[in-house]
Amino acid sequence: MDASVEAAFDAFDAAAPEGWRVELIEGKIHVVPPANGEHEEIVSEVTGQVRDHRKDYGRYTGLGLHVPGASDTGKVIPDLVIAPKGSFADDRRYHDPAPVVLVGEVTSESTADNDRGPKLRGYARAGIPCYLLIDREAGTVIVYSEPSEDRYTRAAEIEISKTVALPEPLGFDLDTSQF
Repeated sequence: MDASVEAAFDAFDAAAPEGWRVELIEGKIHVVPPANGEHEEIVSEVTGQVRDHRKDYGRYTGLGLHVPGASDTGKVIPDLVIAPKGSFADDRRYHDPAPVVLVGEVTSESTADNDRGPKLRGYARAGIPCYLLIDREAGTVIVYSEPSEDRYTRAAEIEISKTVALPEPLGFDLDTSQF
C-alpha cells in the first residue's frame, strides 16, 4: 500500500465528523455518512435475534476490523460483527477478525457497491465464516458461508420478509419479516 494513501486515510479518519465512518477498501478511501433510522432498525432486529438465540455471543456495531483481503491495511467497519463475548476487550481501533463468526452489512445508496463487491471478497479472504448481506435496494437477504480464497462457496438468498438459516455456530433461522 502506498504510504500516501495510508496517510490520507489517517487524515480523513481523524477529521471525520462524529458518526461518519472512514474505510480503506481495496486501496480506496470511502467516507460513509451516518446510517438512517431504517438501517439501524434492521441492525437492531438482527442483534436482538442473535441475543435471543446465542447469549454467549457479543453483538458489535461500529467495530473496526483488520481485514487484509479488503485492503492492504484492512480497515473496515462492518455494520454488525458477531463473535464470542470478550473477543475485543482492548483499546484497539481495528481488530483481528479471527474470532468473528458473522459479519453483517445493510446496504444503503452510498455503500451498496462496496458491500456487494470489495467487502464480500475481503471478508471471504479473511476467512470470516458467515457474511450476512441485507440488500435493501434489491429487497434480498443473502447468507454467504464457506469462504475459500476471495469468495464464499455457498450462498442462500431470500426475499426480505422470509426466514433464512444461519449456519453453525449460530445455527438458527433469522426471521427477516421485521426488516
